[in-house]
Amino acid sequence: MNSNYKQELDLKESLAIIVGRIIGSGIFKTPAPIMLLSGSVIIFLGTWIVGGILTILSATLYAEMVAAFPKSGGPYEYLKRAYHPIVSFLRGWAMFFVSETASIVIVSIVFSEYTLKILMILFSIETNFFIEMLLTISLIWVFSILNCFGLKFSGWLQNLLSLLKIFALFYIFILCFSHDPKNIFQYEDFSQISLATFLTGVGSSLRYAFFAYSGWEGATYVAEEVKNPSKNLPLSLFLGISIVIFLYLLTNIAYLTQLTPQEIANSKFVAADAIEKALGGIAALVISIIIVINTSSNVNAQIFTKSRTWHAMARDGLFFSFLKNLDKNGLPIASLIFQSFWATILTLLAYSSYFLKSTVSIYDRLIDFFSFTSALFNILTIIAVVILRKKYPNVPRPFKVPFLYAIFLVVLSIYGFYSFYTLYTAFYESILGILLTLTGLIYWYFFINKKTIKD
Repeated sequence: MNSNYKQELDLKESLAIIVGRIIGSGIFKTPAPIMLLSGSVIIFLGTWIVGGILTILSATLYAEMVAAFPKSGGPYEYLKRAYHPIVSFLRGWAMFFVSETASIVIVSIVFSEYTLKILMILFSIETNFFIEMLLTISLIWVFSILNCFGLKFSGWLQNLLSLLKIFALFYIFILCFSHDPKNIFQYEDFSQISLATFLTGVGSSLRYAFFAYSGWEGATYVAEEVKNPSKNLPLSLFLGISIVIFLYLLTNIAYLTQLTPQEIANSKFVAADAIEKALGGIAALVISIIIVINTSSNVNAQIFTKSRTWHAMARDGLFFSFLKNLDKNGLPIASLIFQSFWATILTLLAYSSYFLKSTVSIYDRLIDFFSFTSALFNILTIIAVVILRKKYPNVPRPFKVPFLYAIFLVVLSIYGFYSFYTLYTAFYESILGILLTLTGLIYWYFFINKKTIKD
């Protein structure tokens, strides 16, 4: 078995991974819960802007680390170097069992919802949650198998799907603005929005914006497969995130030109509802097809990038040993299959809410489940940039964060504020995510051989 990755991805593939990894279901699903929690156009747009600013500042910190340590695994790699191995192990454990595979499931669910919506529009086919669940699981396995066919094929597929999704968001914007657009601020009484009201509204809904922006660090997961990673990875981070922030603001403004804040808050298919209001039923069909393309691209990007983390952990002696080898083409086949297996389990658990008669949607429940856990490890990763500067002062840094401590404090403060509100507003789900993460301590104690852990 081969032990090394092949460097076959250049800047455009890295950029496609980031754009493809970020733009998935979030921009089509999270506007509803954000508007529901914010109740204000200003706070709604402010949530997206604050989320975007924090994302670009966070990327600045990541850019220094990935340029200095271009190893596959993303945040796991930086935590491993900055802290005791148990920290990076728990982060990887949480990524696998709590956050990252759940994210794959979330976007796959949206794919299934819109696919069935298309079938309903075209053929009046009645569906149920069981069919939706089978479709969700099928998508996960199809892309996992496709990613076993080689790195060049995966890169080409991601380039195509990412380009299509950029055109899709522009299409939404053009259609909404060209058909009787409303003044988006007509619903707002600015005198009623104090600074405290704004901060409270943003704090309570920010986890959904963060989910929509999540995945921006995607290219760092495949750092060992990127040509000239010290240059191409930081550049792809800045370019990719900037493109997404611009597209997200345009798209949310487009929604507001057609739907009232209350309609957005109550909508299950925001994009489709906005286009349908502008043009009628045929537009809803078109946008549903576009959303299927977008979500499938995102699922592909997630499956492709995240499998590298499980391989990196196993290679370092911090995860299941059967995941540590690559096949003859330099692909982590075992990680791809095992990742899909656990995603299938999470899908089955997610759909169990139908039997429990839960009033909370599967989508929102899964986001609440892993948001707080992810925030804690994100804070540790942010702190790692300072630790690594002191711990490895002689390591070449092709990119260094300007005004490091100013940016560091801003990002840390916002993440701290966000973490508090996430815990406050989704307490039981947050605790459940933490408890599942801590089950990793059992595996660490009984199965991790401390003598074989690699730096």
